[in-house]
Amino acid sequence: MIDLEKEQTQKPKAFLVGEPNTSLKELEGLVDTLGMEVVESFVLQRLDPEPKYGIGTGKANDIAYFAKEAEADCIIFDFELSPTKQRNWEKLADIPVFDRQEVIIRIFGQRAKTKEAMLQVELAKLQYSLPRLAHSYGEMSRQRGGSYGSKGSGETQLELDRRGVEARIHLIKQELKKVIKERETMRKRRERTPVPTCALVGYTNAGKSSLLNALTGAEAFVEDRLFATLDPTTRKLQLKDGGSVLLTDTVGFISNLPHTLIDAFKSTLEEAARADLLLIVLDSSDQNAISQYQTVMEVLAETGAGEKEKIIVLNKVDKITEDNLILKSLEKEFPFAIKVSAKEKTGFLELAETINEKLLGPVKTFKLPLDRSDLVSLIRKTGVLYKEEWLEDHILVEGRLGGVISSSQRTLNLVEEAEIL
Repeated sequence: MIDLEKEQTQKPKAFLVGEPNTSLKELEGLVDTLGMEVVESFVLQRLDPEPKYGIGTGKANDIAYFAKEAEADCIIFDFELSPTKQRNWEKLADIPVFDRQEVIIRIFGQRAKTKEAMLQVELAKLQYSLPRLAHSYGEMSRQRGGSYGSKGSGETQLELDRRGVEARIHLIKQELKKVIKERETMRKRRERTPVPTCALVGYTNAGKSSLLNALTGAEAFVEDRLFATLDPTTRKLQLKDGGSVLLTDTVGFISNLPHTLIDAFKSTLEEAARADLLLIVLDSSDQNAISQYQTVMEVLAETGAGEKEKIIVLNKVDKITEDNLILKSLEKEFPFAIKVSAKEKTGFLELAETINEKLLGPVKTFKLPLDRSDLVSLIRKTGVLYKEEWLEDHILVEGRLGGVISSSQRTLNLVEEAEIL
């Protein structure tokens, strides 16, 4: 991987190359987040199976020429480059060439703060770099002495470095196991006092951290850039019934997220898989919100959270008008979505009520036999009890039961079996 992180008086200049019929807006946002300047963009008319560059040699020469004319410091492709193609492009253009995956990994490297996140990012970097080590070397035949094919001092510098990277990968995986074990211990302590959990998930820059802050008074880091949050932040949200729920902010998703990062951040994304409820946050002012939702669902499916109960939250409604076509299409696609503004703190009451109903179920009234006072206690313990009235021939109770929390659902089943019809 190239080193673009040295202090410079000017931002490094990037020349972007995109696939046919695609927008480079998202890649431009990633490049800006990385701290680089886009000097020019080029969208290909077609991709060829030509093995050297992935496109015809003539078009490849054109791109290299355009990049030179624009005085670009590097060329960035919006799709994955194989290690061989990357080396070929660098020889042709005589400047660093890399792809969208490396951009994302670099951003994660800049943003990681906790020990676990830094280990996960380093692991992703090394796994991505391993097949690309050769492009960091010019002449591949340099020897440290010895004869061809020998081990030890006779190995090439590349072979030695490869073994060093593999050893470091093994060491990081061992360290991550320890960190994850410590987090599991903390989670088990938290679970001793059972509180329902919700995970805020969504596309990067959808406003999840801003929503967490607005709902709970937390101070999670917020920035109008992609991948502002890497480490999960958990805060308690008080509900009007006197109960509470733990809200966890998670890393944002993005299309074509490198599998090395999905694998590396699985432990972080487990917060979504373990949550009782998912709040899928969409930027209602983004014309790509529906396709972003599809990306989110794909990543959730990969982490085992695809079938979780969910609430669709349309955030940033303060940015648009009611007759906005984007909002209308979202309302049609997600008729039960909750519209909120983290900035203006609107829609929160409806969101809290929907969370309540999803977790604990709707408000219901039951008639229980007089000898089943145990069920009244169970409702109070696992759900929300609003009313308890002892009458001549039955107990009249009103409360919330039957949400996604398993104990609440079990209580509902018992109550319905005992209810006097």
